[in-house]
Amino acid sequence: MRILVVEDEHKLASVLKRGLEEHGYAVDVAYDGEDGLTLASMTPYDLIVLDIMLPKLDGLSLCNQLRAQSRHMPVLMLTARDTVDDRVTGLDSGADDYLTKPFAFREFVARVRALLRRDGRSARDPILRVADLQIDTVSHEVRRAGKLIELTSKEYAILEYFARNPNRVLTRTQIAEHVWDFDFVSMSNVIDVYIGYLRRKLGDDTEPRLLRTIRGTGYQLRMASE
Repeated sequence: MRILVVEDEHKLASVLKRGLEEHGYAVDVAYDGEDGLTLASMTPYDLIVLDIMLPKLDGLSLCNQLRAQSRHMPVLMLTARDTVDDRVTGLDSGADDYLTKPFAFREFVARVRALLRRDGRSARDPILRVADLQIDTVSHEVRRAGKLIELTSKEYAILEYFARNPNRVLTRTQIAEHVWDFDFVSMSNVIDVYIGYLRRKLGDDTEPRLLRTIRGTGYQLRMASE
């Protein structure tokens, strides 16, 4: 999952980026509204964390412009304003949730998880199921055929992205865009390496594989083994 944080307070932005990355998310940061709009318009983010009071372009205007572009990724607004009218204005601008500063990081992450679960599945069910895989998107616990599998944060992020797109062929570029930030070196073979790690940990080294290579295109997580 790839998240954009648009926050002009550099210290807070750094804390949010570091904390989200520790939870397995890829995170980009913009420090003003214009840069935030540019990044959000060109990158398929899974969620945007958006401060209201921003230089160059405020968060409400940024959110309105994104919705006018038919970009419907969830938006979590952050602000020091805490009146009912302020919250209503934020939600009416197209935000999906609203968090008042100061806030506990645990609550922030819980709201992020809740918004990311709104992908057409029941928001009440945090479990993704593909064939005999079971992925808990809250605890990040992964099991195959009931057996617990220990994954690194990046391995988990890749697997969750596949599980949210079962049977869809995902290119290396798509995987990179959703799992790595702009520091990612796209010409490296790091994605192939991580797919290899996942296959070994999933016990998926022999045919028929659950995680399948589509030669010349990318990879696919199949709903069921052939």
